[in-house]
Amino acid sequence: MVIATNDVAGSAQPPPRPEGARAGSGPAPAGEPGQKPGERPDPKATPAAADRVAAERLPRWWVEIPAIASLYGLYTGIRGLKSDDLAGADRTARRLLHLEQVTHLNPEHPLNNFLVHATVLAVPACYFYATLHYILTPVVLAWMYRRNPAHYRRARSTILLTTILGLVGFWLLPTTPPRLLHGAGFHDTMAQVSDWGWWDDDASAPRGLGGLTNQYAAMPSLHCAWALWCGFLIARHARRPVIRVLGASYPVLTTLVVMSTGNHYFFDAVGGIVDLVLAAGIVLLVGRVARRRPTPEPGAGAGPAAPQQAGAQVPSQGLAAVAAHPPGRMPIGGRRPAWSPRLAAVPGPAPG
Repeated sequence: MVIATNDVAGSAQPPPRPEGARAGSGPAPAGEPGQKPGERPDPKATPAAADRVAAERLPRWWVEIPAIASLYGLYTGIRGLKSDDLAGADRTARRLLHLEQVTHLNPEHPLNNFLVHATVLAVPACYFYATLHYILTPVVLAWMYRRNPAHYRRARSTILLTTILGLVGFWLLPTTPPRLLHGAGFHDTMAQVSDWGWWDDDASAPRGLGGLTNQYAAMPSLHCAWALWCGFLIARHARRPVIRVLGASYPVLTTLVVMSTGNHYFFDAVGGIVDLVLAAGIVLLVGRVARRRPTPEPGAGAGPAAPQQAGAQVPSQGLAAVAAHPPGRMPIGGRRPAWSPRLAAVPGPAPG
């Protein structure tokens, strides 16, 4: 049995509520980009809410720190493995230098000649090379974890993959740095100002530990790769303009320092940049593929009920449910039937 509902002339009926809205919640604001009429904004869409959600998904710091420290120890150990083919490292270096001279991309020669005669600049430049690389990189990583949790995972994965690719380059392409390439016209600035620092005249490592480092790990320049990673994140996520400018200038200064001190060629710096860009591209691609995987959602397949139109027919079972449970009385089981403006307009059964 089906009963037709009639509109009551002159009676004010409440408008139908948006799907999922609660009583007393009011109408949904309009005008949000990409938002449908009557749809409420997603609270996770705001940057602050997104950061909170990302922070909840961050790995615990007491797990993250030992893991990164272990990977860094592995990096140090692998980087310290030296190639016995020193003649091959010299040949690679001379080929790079010849290619730079042919293409007129060899600024390391004039920079090195200038710095060796300017001790007042050579000392801070050598300190810059020997310290900032190992201090600022973990500081930026910790800052991203604390202040920018939504971007931490991608930043961490990028720097780790950059380092791994750099280790592969050290192993496959050992290269003699300019300061150790005899007869090429370079000066070993680190050795000349070693009395002002804590390093020996054979490496930038602390005194007595020079033999533990691989001085032929020049291609690619991880100094330049890590500096560009730090500078990009600082310039993008820092709030103060001064800090953003300092962040953007850091990779430029690092590139000038590694060439002027005789530690890297210009193409070493280019190799470091290519290393970082390649790692960032791989991380971005893997992230997009992971996000495109279909994930089943709860309640999938159960579409929303079609809205009732004015004058539509209502099944008698629905009227019976309303009549059996008038307003103010709860049905057995503690659940009210769904409210509908059309049902509200239907008069209940006459008393008695």
